[in-house]
Amino acid sequence: MSLFMYRQRNGIAELTTRIFNIVYPLNTGIDSLFSDFDMVAVMMTVNKIGAPHFTAQDEEVKYLNFANLVLRGFHLSYLHNCETRRGQVLFWSASKVFYEFTDIERQFHKALYTIQLLFLKLLDGSFQTHMHCCYNNPPADQWALVSGLPTYVAENGLICNIMNAAEDKLFDFQKEPLDESGWTIKNVLSLPIVNKEKIVGVATFYIRKNGKPFDDMDETLMESLTQFLGWSVLNTDTYDKMNKLENRKDIFQDMVMYHVKCRKDVIQNILNTREVYDKEPDECDEDELDDILVKHKKIHTIFEFHFCDFKFSELDLVKCGIKMYYELSVVDKFHIPRDVSDNGNSNPTGDLKRYYTDLETMAMVTAGLCHDIDHRGTNNPYQMKSGNPLAKLHGSSILERHHLEFGKALLRDEALSIYQNLNGRQHETVIYLMDIAIIATDLALYFKKRTMFQKIVDQSKTYESLDSWTKYMMYETTRKEIVMATMMTACDLSAIAKPWEIQSGVVRRCRILGQGDLERTVLEQQPIPMMDRNKADELPKLQCGFIDFVCSFVYKEFSLLHSEITLMLERTGRSGTL
Repeated sequence: MSLFMYRQRNGIAELTTRIFNIVYPLNTGIDSLFSDFDMVAVMMTVNKIGAPHFTAQDEEVKYLNFANLVLRGFHLSYLHNCETRRGQVLFWSASKVFYEFTDIERQFHKALYTIQLLFLKLLDGSFQTHMHCCYNNPPADQWALVSGLPTYVAENGLICNIMNAAEDKLFDFQKEPLDESGWTIKNVLSLPIVNKEKIVGVATFYIRKNGKPFDDMDETLMESLTQFLGWSVLNTDTYDKMNKLENRKDIFQDMVMYHVKCRKDVIQNILNTREVYDKEPDECDEDELDDILVKHKKIHTIFEFHFCDFKFSELDLVKCGIKMYYELSVVDKFHIPRDVSDNGNSNPTGDLKRYYTDLETMAMVTAGLCHDIDHRGTNNPYQMKSGNPLAKLHGSSILERHHLEFGKALLRDEALSIYQNLNGRQHETVIYLMDIAIIATDLALYFKKRTMFQKIVDQSKTYESLDSWTKYMMYETTRKEIVMATMMTACDLSAIAKPWEIQSGVVRRCRILGQGDLERTVLEQQPIPMMDRNKADELPKLQCGFIDFVCSFVYKEFSLLHSEITLMLERTGRSGTL
């Protein structure tokens, strides 16, 4: 007796015997209608013992139902083994799909040990092998492509299961051994890899380990496996794109640094140490460099409230920025390199320095220098309306976060970093404080924090002396950060408290009307009245409203906290009445 299993391949029913290893397709002349029931197998008996032929009674043997039960049990066991194996392969694949991003071959090499796999990636209509060679007309040594099977699968999106590759008439498989070991193609299973209805590759499996043809369970398993192969294509492509973007970013950053860095000969225009001391800036001590800055009398006006930078050259402003670090006495204390230069302005402290350490004040001054670096001349809402990439990169406080990241990028450069000699804890602290200080220049955040600042001011009045209040504040990190954030807002708006000729000059230099023109012409939108050139006659009234609602409140609360800032409040009120 022989047992024939019933199965389907490529949608065609067939019988196969595990005893003789023979397959009979049912579409080649054999009657396909055997039973009205779900057929799982066929039993065949030959050469009846003791009789010349089988009778009708033989057809109704009583043990047939029992044999049917055994066959069904065997079939269920077979399905169970297939599903178990499928689960093992898919579970292993799922655990490895995100493990290796660089090479898809390495992802599935171990998982597919029962077959030999060739993965072909479809790239711009051509096939790309794991060796990263693209072929439109493959050479003879690329036997998998020469057969035409991957191309057929990619074009038609069909699953092809070939039982006997050597006798197949549709595809031209090489019949001779493919290598010195004598490896030949016997049977093939090829499937498309689909991503959102788009074929991105073809996975072709050659020769089962037991040498038998692939069956319908193999097709189901491999069809599921191609989903992981598709994810792997996505992962490796994404990884490759990320690497390219990272390389482009590094190139762009190098280009920016090339134009931003100050050359050593330019540094001598600021700190002419070669002429005075016959040595480089990094070889001079703090007193020697301070003496060079003292000789520039114009720089001393930085300590006066009416300081105005309009008449200063860029190099003079750099000297002012350097002078601030010497005024804080942090150059030697934190070993700031002498040949690092920066640009910036200065503002009086109003005795608020008493709350902060030297490290914290250095972080705040650096944040002040970086808080508007690489400004685009437009505000945050314009970045969002225009679809600027910065708006996509930073969800809120768009320009402030750009200034912060740009400043950090400069400070990461060894030739520009003034923090390079800080220890790990100090470096972490100054970067954290810079984050708070620069982001605080977003007025939208100021309105959220000013109630908290008011409570701090009210609390200060409950202390008997300034010294006791100072001791309390020095250890209140959160309150210090709120005061620092409000200080950044006050400094950012400080032009309003300057003498009239200075603040009017600052206003004339603002490009708010220019942004209004851009909104009207480029975005085809109506700008807000303060930026609308057609409503310039309303500008004084709008500015007075801004002074009263925003500026006056800041300086009023600070003057209650420290009387030294009362002068700024008085000048702000005077500006609103001019």
